Amino acid sequence: MVDLVFDAPAVKKKSPVHLADLTVAERKARAEELGLPSFRANQLAVHFFTHHNDDVESFTDIPKELRTSLADAFLPKLLTLVKSVTCDGGKTRKDLWRLHDGVLVESVLMRYTDRTTICISSQAGCGMGCPFCATGQAGLTRNLTAGEITAQVMMAAKACDLGELPGGPTRLSNVVFMGMGEPMANYKAVMQSIRNITNPQPDGLGIGARSVTLSTVGLVTGIEKLIEEDLPVTLAISLHTPDDELRDTLVPVNSRWKVKEVLQAADRYEAKTGRRYSIEYALIRDINDQVWRADLLGRLLKNKNAHVNLIPLNPTPGSKWTASRHEDEAAFVETLEGYGVPVTVRDTRGREIDGACGQLAASELSNDSKEEK
Repeated sequence: MVDLVFDAPAVKKKSPVHLADLTVAERKARAEELGLPSFRANQLAVHFFTHHNDDVESFTDIPKELRTSLADAFLPKLLTLVKSVTCDGGKTRKDLWRLHDGVLVESVLMRYTDRTTICISSQAGCGMGCPFCATGQAGLTRNLTAGEITAQVMMAAKACDLGELPGGPTRLSNVVFMGMGEPMANYKAVMQSIRNITNPQPDGLGIGARSVTLSTVGLVTGIEKLIEEDLPVTLAISLHTPDDELRDTLVPVNSRWKVKEVLQAADRYEAKTGRRYSIEYALIRDINDQVWRADLLGRLLKNKNAHVNLIPLNPTPGSKWTASRHEDEAAFVETLEGYGVPVTVRDTRGREIDGACGQLAASELSNDSKEEK
């Protein structure tokens, strides 16, 4: 039986406090604690959230003698780029970041014809133990702070401003919490991050809540709290199979909350917000891609305000898990459509750049250990 880890291990060295860790009121209070007028916090927020700039030395509206102390108090460097790898003609870029304590996390920036999306991490590692996921197999190292989560989005917005992806400058339009970690297991920091993302500039990045997707393997207590937040983000349930027998193995948190309980919680979220939720389903050859499972899923979702995202599995090195055959995928889609359930087969971006969450970090750690030997 897999040991689920809901509480992150104690950290030896706390992450430095960042502007994005604080509410608007807390930012002003922190400035006043430093003996500065509260408007200095607002100036910093304009640079960070509106102009996507955290280089305090370039802030000409801040006196030179204040810049170092303000950088230390509000804008410490949280992310250091280790490497970037690209595919899809440069339109998909995975960035590997080293945090202040040496921990590695990933984000993936993807440009499409109609939108540009950043997939971000909320934890270093993951405690949910899903056997087909590179991050789940790595275990949980620690939670990320709201600052570390938000910084991933700000850096992506900056890359879009600078036209670093083919097609020239663009606007970051969508954020998905589908990188490393279980967002609901780092609830407080994730909620602060979502407010940083969705609050109007300069208090936040000004990305609409409807353009933010929050995924979960099915932590019902987290979904219940989200219902009360008044944040109409898109809820995504990583279901991966409709039957409890297999899900107990594929998604071990199912031992706590069964499929029926998870879907009931998602229905309550939809009833409160009016937002259609999505069902994430990684198709794994001969494991969960049978037509009878598609039939069961169709019956569970018929007449619900839900959408199914089928994900051709991006296999992890050495894994027995692999993507479904095309004919099995097509039969799965046809069965769901027969129940009137909207279904999309996700674009499999990033396969050749260790695109599945956790793969690039795992390969970097493997390389580091080889070099140490």
